[in-house]
Amino acid sequence: MSPLPSRIFWIAAVYGIVAILPQFFLEGKLVADSGRALSHPEYYYGFFGVALAWQLVFVLIARDPIRYRPIMPFGAMEKIAFGAACLILVALGRAQGWQVVAAGIIDLAFAALILLAWTKTPTRGG
Repeated sequence: MSPLPSRIFWIAAVYGIVAILPQFFLEGKLVADSGRALSHPEYYYGFFGVALAWQLVFVLIARDPIRYRPIMPFGAMEKIAFGAACLILVALGRAQGWQVVAAGIIDLAFAALILLAWTKTPTRGG
């Protein structure tokens, strides 16, 4: 088997952890930048908690892509959910800034790479 699937998931996991972990400590900056408090901080922290959990799933997949191949499409769904939401919200004027667009594009690119990894990973029986 090609090392490509494992590499894709390692890169996705490391990128995700580096991007997500700081968010747990940036609520104050978000509030200061927007000028308003979060109305539902449980959604904010819940979102980042679930996203961080997925990065750990990516580590698991990276360690044994053949075994965890059936999970790969769900990883792509995780990336598509965020990436598409970012781009749609910007298009509707409900979110703004190049950072939101960039985050959306990056996640959609990872979704495509994850689906590529899925196609390149053999099924368990061969």
